[in-house]
Amino acid sequence: MINVFVLQNGRLNQVAIASRDDLEHVPAVWVDLTDPTEEERDWVKATYDVTLPGEDEVQDIEASARYYEAENGDLHLRTDFLIEEEDGPSRIVTVAFILAKKILFSVHNDDLPVFRLVRLRARSRPGSIEDYMDVLLDLYATDAEYSADALEGIYESLENVSQRVLQKEFTDQDAAAALNAIAHEEDLNGRIRRNMMDTRRAVSFLMRGRLLNADQFEEARQILRDIESLDGHTSFLFDKINFLMDATVGFININQNKIIKIFSVASVAFLPPTLIASIYGMNFEFLPELHWHFGYGWSLSLMIVSAIAPFLYFRHRGWLK
Repeated sequence: MINVFVLQNGRLNQVAIASRDDLEHVPAVWVDLTDPTEEERDWVKATYDVTLPGEDEVQDIEASARYYEAENGDLHLRTDFLIEEEDGPSRIVTVAFILAKKILFSVHNDDLPVFRLVRLRARSRPGSIEDYMDVLLDLYATDAEYSADALEGIYESLENVSQRVLQKEFTDQDAAAALNAIAHEEDLNGRIRRNMMDTRRAVSFLMRGRLLNADQFEEARQILRDIESLDGHTSFLFDKINFLMDATVGFININQNKIIKIFSVASVAFLPPTLIASIYGMNFEFLPELHWHFGYGWSLSLMIVSAIAPFLYFRHRGWLK
């Protein structure tokens, strides 16, 4: 699918594209291709004389070649964007940007929430975008905001986990659910940190290349400051995740120790009956109780009393709580 955007009265408006002829008559400032077909790629190449990277080229490119200038002067960037899905794990989608002929071209396989938000804001905020470079910087700034919102969601989820972990009764089922939630938030937090690191590299590349005017350069610096603050927050969340992980594992150990304590108390409690049974199981000729009429009942009663007495003593000392 090809999404073409033009600047009209300071707003970024989308133009419907149904054929190659539509492309040729549109003063595009941003050409966004979401999972494009080969025919759509050919339309863009023939109209703008721009070669779009294939899917394999986008995903398998070396890290050192993510930002470069082609021989014809076109600028190529590969940037990661985060997708946080409610019904599944988060993931990172790599987007290929080409800056050529004062037009921003973007190629990706998924419809990204950051892109949708930029399109929505550009229509409602006249004057916020003046050229193709403003579109790119707005995408990076919105990506930082999207990551910040995701971090807020992580913090809320960890607060819920914290309340469950620190409750009075914490069962093994609660521990399993807590560990699953903690692992999910740790994975998301790590992806956000990676995403911000990649965005920082892209913005720094634009600043080093002197491709921005004064206002755009200041906006890029603000994006880097926002990312710096997010880095500190991800570090805080990692510490909180580690604390909750340690606390959860500690409560699991406590629950296991309770079970082991019960077996230990039971084994100690049954030592006296075992001793008594061993005594009366001896085959001595002169054992007075062997010929006593009530000897069997006496030995059984003695075993019961000797088993109950340790339990009462342990309960009195509070060792069974």
